[in-house]
Amino acid sequence: MNQTLLTAGCAATPGALQGGAPAPGAWAQLPLPAPGVFRIRPLAFEATDSYLQRLASAYRLTLPQLLDNAGITVHGHGTPPAAELDLSPTAARRIAAVARIRPHALARALPGLLKNGTTDARPATAYWGPVERRQQAVRACTMCVRHHTRGAADTAWIHRPWHQLVCQRHHQAAPDPRLTSTLRTGTVPELTTAHHGHQRLQRHPRSASAWQAARAITTRWYDHQQHLTDRWHQRLRQLVRANTHVDHAQNASAVLLARDLVIYPETVTLARTLATLPHQHRARPTRDILTVIGHRLALTRFFPATSDPLHTYLTRTHH
Repeated sequence: MNQTLLTAGCAATPGALQGGAPAPGAWAQLPLPAPGVFRIRPLAFEATDSYLQRLASAYRLTLPQLLDNAGITVHGHGTPPAAELDLSPTAARRIAAVARIRPHALARALPGLLKNGTTDARPATAYWGPVERRQQAVRACTMCVRHHTRGAADTAWIHRPWHQLVCQRHHQAAPDPRLTSTLRTGTVPELTTAHHGHQRLQRHPRSASAWQAARAITTRWYDHQQHLTDRWHQRLRQLVRANTHVDHAQNASAVLLARDLVIYPETVTLARTLATLPHQHRARPTRDILTVIGHRLALTRFFPATSDPLHTYLTRTHH
């Protein structure tokens, strides 16, 4: 019965999806099928296949059945988060109609819906493609998903931006795509403080470059056990005690799975400091800048070698 409703909706006369100006480009000119029965809202930054799975569940269909009944031809196979679905503009318009969501709103919420700004008029097709580890989606906060779906689901995958690493409302985070469930972060209050600091950093014009540099530096420190090792070991133990499942993962250790959470407070602090350096410290010696950074990181003894990634970054940036 659900398949009949879906098929009938997609086969009805075009133009039935009303309300709101369409997105510009060829994609907006494609004919629309009639809207589906249920209106399924996407999560912000949700992975395309995650959203389609939730849409299929609303009709009590599998994902292949949903796409087939929407007239979308699927190429290849895949499993999230290691793979993602790339929809053609025609297929994306059909999904928007089935979900009763304006096409431009759906494209804005799903960062992977139309890759590379595609606006051509290919047939209704979907392609499974591999995703690099650093670009893979992670688990969304289960409480946020339940609230967003009114209890219909508790699992979704999102391409989470770094400044939303921690859900400050529900104290959950998924720092690694290999995690099958989120981690509880309430036992580590400095993560919430770091989250607030990251929001302030986002307002700085050099936030993106400063964050990228800071994360590369702190990740190197973590992997080579430098400068902040004792503090980070303590934080890791706190997270493992609150999330015993993270220490029993089959494909990675807690040391790796929780790394981004463990280094998060210091990464934000370092990024906020680096973002201000070009204007405030250009004329100061590197040694003085390192003293300032050590103070902000609450390190009483901070004498990085010339081969240290922070020393290298400062030397290349200011000389």
